[in-house]
Amino acid sequence: MSTGAVWTVILGLAALSALIRISFLAMFRGARIPPRVKAALGFVPVTVIPALIAPMVAFAPRSDAVAEPHRMLAALVALAVGVTTRSMVGTVAAGMAAFVSLRWLGL
Repeated sequence: MSTGAVWTVILGLAALSALIRISFLAMFRGARIPPRVKAALGFVPVTVIPALIAPMVAFAPRSDAVAEPHRMLAALVALAVGVTTRSMVGTVAAGMAAFVSLRWLGL
């Protein structure tokens, strides 16, 4: 696939994604969101982020091992920080710092 074709696909998918998001905003413009729905939407980041991260932790991309130790340890550090601080930014920062530090140490 040529570089131009790849960029055409990327830009087309970006435009389609933007149209989908705009359609929902336009459809619900001026509507009141029920408190129950608003409360349920608050749980979306808490469920989506672990679902995105778990496969990267559990399955090693470049080795025969099921999980690499530095990934598991960084995830545990992030989990501990998340449970104690309840800060999304702190959790991500601690997990990234642990991951980079453990990789640098060769674990």
